[in-house]
Amino acid sequence: QVQLVESGGGLVQAGGSLRLSCAASGGSLSSYAMAWFRQAPGKEREFVAGISRSDDNTYYADSVKGRFTISRDNAKNTVYLQITGLKPSDTAVYYCAADPTHDSCGLADYEYWGQGTQVTVSS
Repeated sequence: QVQLVESGGGLVQAGGSLRLSCAASGGSLSSYAMAWFRQAPGKEREFVAGISRSDDNTYYADSVKGRFTISRDNAKNTVYLQITGLKPSDTAVYYCAADPTHDSCGLADYEYWGQGTQVTVSS
């Protein structure tokens, strides 16, 4: 069973950048479809970015296209989310998720989840 630990969140000003990391143990991330989701206060958890298991194809929510980049480093067993042009509306807890089967935007399709890392963007 894979365990996921996110890091890299923090308090940043609007327009700034962050790189979130998701480190895995107990399994090789190269065998998993990976995704980042986020949950803002009072809102449902939503998909932001995914990377496929088979060919590292990436896909994004429309709201983050051009600002968010997902990537994986199999040697480090880590997935990243590079965020640029941060907006106050990006404030949320960001979660990493993994699944051995599904390349999906659907929250219910992911079997393994991290505990999340808080991103707060000030205006």
